[in-house]
Amino acid sequence: MEPLADFDPAAREEFDEAFDWYAKRSRDAAVGFATAVDATLDAILQAPDHFAGTFAGCRFARTKRYPYLIIFRSSPRGVSVIAVAHSRRRPGYWRPRVSD
Repeated sequence: MEPLADFDPAAREEFDEAFDWYAKRSRDAAVGFATAVDATLDAILQAPDHFAGTFAGCRFARTKRYPYLIIFRSSPRGVSVIAVAHSRRRPGYWRPRVSD
């Protein structure tokens, strides 16, 4: 079975909001953002332990060309995406979503 990326509902909402923000400015930027997130998720699924650790057993990966971090935890089925976080706003706001 191929590993999966399950999104926390709040992480899905963050992705959707960022996509919409880019789409209002440029269709190409929105598509580029979605492509960057997909590429980052692919890299995470291939080697989740390769990425730096952060709070409560979570790890993070930076997207290319866009100022976003994918905060995730490994799970038996793949990874759980905790947040799609802008890298320059509200550091650590997602921490209440995880428990140790």
